Amino acid sequence: MTALIVCHFVLAAFARPLVRRLGRRAFAVLALPPAAATVWAATQWNTAASGSAVTWSWRWMPAYDVTVALRFDALAELMVLLAAGIGTLVLLYCASYFTDETPQLAGFAGNLLAFAGAMLALVLADDLISLYVFWELTTVFSFLLIGYDSEQKHSRRSALQALTVTTLGGLAMFVGFLILGQSAGTYRISAILADPPRATLAVSVAVVLILCGALSKSAIWPFSLWLPNAMAAPTPVSAYLHAAAMVKAGVYLVARLAPGFADVPVWRPVVIVLGAATMLLGGWRALRLNDLKLVLAYGTVSQLGFLTLLAGAGNRDTALAAAVMILAHALFKAPLFLVTGIVDHAAGTRDLRRLSGVGRALPHVCSVAVLAAASMAALPPLLGFAAKEAAFEALLEGSTADRWALGVTVAGSALTVAYTLRFVWGAFCRKPGAEDTPVHRVGWAFLAPPALLALCGLVLGPGVGWMDRLFSAYADAFEPSAHPYHLALWHGFGTALLLSAVAATGGVLLFLGRAGVTRLSRRIAWRSADSVFGHLLLGLERLSLQLTGFVQRGSLSGYLATTLLVMLAGQLTVLVMDRPWHTAAAPRIWDLPLQGAVAVLTCAAALLCLTVRRRMKAVVLAGLTGYGAALLFVVQGGPDLALTQFCVETVSMIVFVLVLRRMPVHFQEPVSTWRRAVRIPVALAAAATLGVVVWVAAAARKADSAGAAMVEEVSHHGLKDVVATILVDLRSWDTMGESAVLAAAAVGVTSLIYLHRRTEESSPRDEVRGRTAWSLTANGMTGLPHGDEGAPERGWLAAGSTLAPEHRSVVFEVVARLLFHPVLVLSLYLLFCAENMPGGGFVAGLVAGLALITRYLAGGRFELAEAAPLQPGLFTGLGLFLSTGVALLGLADGTVLHAWTHHGRLPLIGEYHIGTPILFDFGVYLLVLGVVLDIVRALGAKIDRQIERAAAEATAAAPPRPAPGTGGTPG
Repeated sequence: MTALIVCHFVLAAFARPLVRRLGRRAFAVLALPPAAATVWAATQWNTAASGSAVTWSWRWMPAYDVTVALRFDALAELMVLLAAGIGTLVLLYCASYFTDETPQLAGFAGNLLAFAGAMLALVLADDLISLYVFWELTTVFSFLLIGYDSEQKHSRRSALQALTVTTLGGLAMFVGFLILGQSAGTYRISAILADPPRATLAVSVAVVLILCGALSKSAIWPFSLWLPNAMAAPTPVSAYLHAAAMVKAGVYLVARLAPGFADVPVWRPVVIVLGAATMLLGGWRALRLNDLKLVLAYGTVSQLGFLTLLAGAGNRDTALAAAVMILAHALFKAPLFLVTGIVDHAAGTRDLRRLSGVGRALPHVCSVAVLAAASMAALPPLLGFAAKEAAFEALLEGSTADRWALGVTVAGSALTVAYTLRFVWGAFCRKPGAEDTPVHRVGWAFLAPPALLALCGLVLGPGVGWMDRLFSAYADAFEPSAHPYHLALWHGFGTALLLSAVAATGGVLLFLGRAGVTRLSRRIAWRSADSVFGHLLLGLERLSLQLTGFVQRGSLSGYLATTLLVMLAGQLTVLVMDRPWHTAAAPRIWDLPLQGAVAVLTCAAALLCLTVRRRMKAVVLAGLTGYGAALLFVVQGGPDLALTQFCVETVSMIVFVLVLRRMPVHFQEPVSTWRRAVRIPVALAAAATLGVVVWVAAAARKADSAGAAMVEEVSHHGLKDVVATILVDLRSWDTMGESAVLAAAAVGVTSLIYLHRRTEESSPRDEVRGRTAWSLTANGMTGLPHGDEGAPERGWLAAGSTLAPEHRSVVFEVVARLLFHPVLVLSLYLLFCAENMPGGGFVAGLVAGLALITRYLAGGRFELAEAAPLQPGLFTGLGLFLSTGVALLGLADGTVLHAWTHHGRLPLIGEYHIGTPILFDFGVYLLVLGVVLDIVRALGAKIDRQIERAAAEATAAAPPRPAPGTGGTPG
């Protein structure tokens, strides 16, 4: 099972080269994975029909009970045959539907195959979390498929609408999954259904939330607005997503959970009422539309309501009817969509008012459409008739609510017959007073997929008894009925057959009176759901703009004060209501008096920040608070934390200084006395509250510290540095995520500086040769006496001569030259000794970054370019790639990164060992180095360039100065 799922995604990744080489014929290659899944499912028919199941599970993280589980049973057999079988035919259909010149064909092909893989995994998932992951994957791929023609505004809007509706429902469903999993004590679906939790309030809430996700996915009212608009997608997408795949996911989930939760009080009212309402509203709307795809779309909405009603009714016979109806619906709706695509392709329009005589011009296409339409209208001897008979019979024998639903179902069936006749008449019949629509011939390969599906509906009608064993294996999960229903095409004359005749007659009458029905439908001034959705979005946008304008006033101090006040209110409320200090131990002020002295000095520096007016002084005082915290780490015995804090604080202060070059010396915002009187108490109160909260949290600990287990785990592997090992081994996924956030933040910050390009127009080395630096003296003069320009001069730095003499510091250049390489060696030492000594990739990267910063401060941006000629993005990307790749190796055992370790001995160095944690740390090293270099180039070198240009423009705009010794203008 896993191989089949993986093959879908792997081949989808190679869709672009396949399409580039084979053109539209690549769809035949891409159809191989779903074809293989179809064949495999067919070989498992007897296993599923006997009530057995094929299972597979992988204990990904045993310590956290995280398992990926798949299960193939009777219901999964049905859904796999639909998702994979129809997916195969749709992909083959695409080879005739598209041309080699179709734009973005490769992306479309890959997305369609990946969607098929996600749908296959969804119906096989036996774990709530896994099911949700693949559920959202189908949402994402459907968004890409619906918005395929992204140049059209309607396509973009339809894709966004489908994504919004289904994602919101999916989030609600995810919360329901979490509640249900906690209530049941497991997230394994088969285990939950085997022993459902009691119908408590939590379970009822979970059921409602799960139904929100299922109903939104299957376009059940009030979530039905997105499906008709999704017809903006190409016809193969409509045929697959809206007949066999995506919209069936919600029905599948209802059918999967119904055996365990149909007796929960909120289940049946929600499912039956909304399903019945959707069936009537969708069918009624389909009677007055003129676009063939929209007629089928609203017909799909109506049929989905019917399927949801049957699947959620919660008894054995309705479940049996739901299973066969799911199959019948896919076998008639998919070919009808595909035929619509053929008609549109051949005639150039889908407007039934402009189509006339197409049936005579395309008789084979018309025959396929009539065959599928007859199954949709539930005419014998097709599968749709047998499914509708089973539904009527099951509802007849059900409860009072089921009989009420039966009346709605008969009315909905009449509407189905009416819009089916309207579709066939509009697409193929000759209209009075209208000329025949010119069409071109259709090849057999184009017609074969819908013809095969329609023939399946014809063959499986008389042969519906062959599937009774499979569908009964699913239906027997419900309470057994006294007289269980069995599938057959003919059950004799009875009430069900009479109701079928009434529905067919009513549908014919509605079609014959279609003009009056259309006028009546349009006279009822109902606002469409799409219009309501648009007005809601517009209102939400206006509200957000007004709210943003009210709270976002541009005052950073105001934002900070608001944040602190909210934190104060929340924490003080908890402290007052719970009074946790009664159970907390007495506070210990310090372990050593030196800690108190450092804390007092740090607090003094922080308090002085409240009164300063100069920006540089504020930066220095804020830096002192950081250094004070680092000293506390030193005194407390945390060298790793202290070393990191020192490096971070140093880099931060340098970055602040670089930024301050372009800012006024003093704070420009006027601060009145009363505002300062408000700010200071708020700041002090926030600090005091946070201190109390930290003390209470630390003193109220009841469980054993997790550090002891981590120390034991680290000692077991013969390592000494617990902190570094935790970061790169035990919790490497956290570190990888934090590294990714750091890289994204650096890209965002530097992008604000590089407005146009992240690379310079000319290389710094070329500028050095051309003497174009702003810091050079005017006209390229060195400032030496005339005749001494060629005198030998000691160059301590590679680009030191680019600075003007008044900007140079020989002492600084010498120190930078002497310290640069030792500091780089120190950074490598900190990197490789991290397992047993203080260090690690993060602090090592910061140290290496400080070495480059020293070169920049001593020699300017040209010196930085000489010291680091490569682009910072190369370091950042390579580091993130290396860390991610090594972290993925940890999936081998799901716990730690000890996937590979090598021991050896080197001359002079002695014994050594290197493993994947070291490689992971090296990736962090490169990433941090790239981030520091990128920030320095953005806030240092880039701002230098801006200053140079401003100075050059000012010099060019200034009037020429008179030569020395000349007078003014002649009198």
